[in-house]
Amino acid sequence: SFSLSVGPEAGIPIGNFSDFYKWSLGGSVQADYAIIKKTLYVNLNAGFANVFADDVPGLDDLQWIPVKAGLRYYPFQSNNLYVQGQAGVNFITNGPTGYKTAAFTYSPQIGYLIPLGKGSYLDAGVKFDGNSKFVDGGDAANLIGLRVAYTFKL
Repeated sequence: SFSLSVGPEAGIPIGNFSDFYKWSLGGSVQADYAIIKKTLYVNLNAGFANVFADDVPGLDDLQWIPVKAGLRYYPFQSNNLYVQGQAGVNFITNGPTGYKTAAFTYSPQIGYLIPLGKGSYLDAGVKFDGNSKFVDGGDAANLIGLRVAYTFKL
């Protein structure tokens, strides 16, 4: 079984990252492939996000392109509740001077598929986006986020 999902993502920076950035908005495309029927899936995810800067003089919005792979597990076969973990690379496209151009990223997520009919679903998930340090000696850039996507079977 193979499915594809596309949808918006939004997040709120946490920790020291929230001292400089207010919120994020973006979107992603994800492909899921069943390796154990209706229980365990391997997935690939790619997207784009804009993290809106706080009112700090000289600080611009931060934009990145996350590319991740992971696993999605449905603990109850009669239920559409899932847990998911992904890891990959976050490519920073316009970081301030001194920022790295790429960082390690990981995203644990819990979500639920809401059936829409004829093999399509609304995928709603809450996730943590963890990123390694964008600058040497800096802090991690972490967000708590929400992903809502339209999912359909292929």
